[in-house]
Amino acid sequence: MNFKAFSTYFRFTNQQRTGIFLLLAIIIILQAVYFFVDFSVADRDFPEKQKWMALQSDVDSLKSSKFNEKQKVYTFNPNFISDYKGYKLGMSTQEIDRLLAFRKENKYVGSAEEFQEVTKISDSLLLVMSPLFKFPDWVQNKTSYNKEKREYPKKDYEKKEKIVLLDINEASQEDLIKLYGIGEALSLRILKQKEIFGCFVSMEQMNDIWGLSPEVLLQLNTHFKVLIPSNFKRIKINDASLKELSQFPYFKYAIARQIVTARSMNGNFDNIEDLAKIKDFPVDKAKIISLYLEF
Repeated sequence: MNFKAFSTYFRFTNQQRTGIFLLLAIIIILQAVYFFVDFSVADRDFPEKQKWMALQSDVDSLKSSKFNEKQKVYTFNPNFISDYKGYKLGMSTQEIDRLLAFRKENKYVGSAEEFQEVTKISDSLLLVMSPLFKFPDWVQNKTSYNKEKREYPKKDYEKKEKIVLLDINEASQEDLIKLYGIGEALSLRILKQKEIFGCFVSMEQMNDIWGLSPEVLLQLNTHFKVLIPSNFKRIKINDASLKELSQFPYFKYAIARQIVTARSMNGNFDNIEDLAKIKDFPVDKAKIISLYLEF
């Protein structure tokens, strides 16, 4: 065996020897620290911990008192006992059915004895249930209640005044201001809108007037209706000029021009459905618009 070949692995320079020595020294120091130093964390006494412990004791005492607290007992009218409540109190299905059949005849029990007579429950169960019974005062004082003659005063009910609907097309500013929520500005705005159209043809047109709240609209619909005047002049849709059509509030100039163009190319319009085929025609207002037109 050639030991000279292995000896080459154990030849170190001075710097290597110094490094090996320092490494061994560090290992020895760490081992000594591990064996002789106590690394356990000492329990510290924090003020917050004391507060929490005191609070926990209060919570535990509340839980204990609640657990030991007696459950509150609620009384009830046995005439209206439910299936579930009767079952919980110990009644059998047959006993509960007897009471329900008795009640279907529009009869009532007025005492614990009557309850036992109807349901046929045992004396022991009645002894448990009877302290929970609570009958109405008129049952307890049945005799005095029957003897006492009660007279109830007759109430004079005010007759509701019938609302007379006024024609919105004949309404004056004073008529409009009488309604709650309508002042001078809104009343003038309504009258101005009527003037623009010549007259209103539907109460739905109130929805288009700016500034009218839902409450005011309800007031208007409650007190007014629309009566179209007999002399109201409608627009002859098949004869009206471009100027006349463009002056109609529901038609813009572009729509009026398309109406004249379509009329000249396709002939007269027979109804509002034909007119609604025009591009950008306000279809949602077609019903109201038709009342202003003559075909």
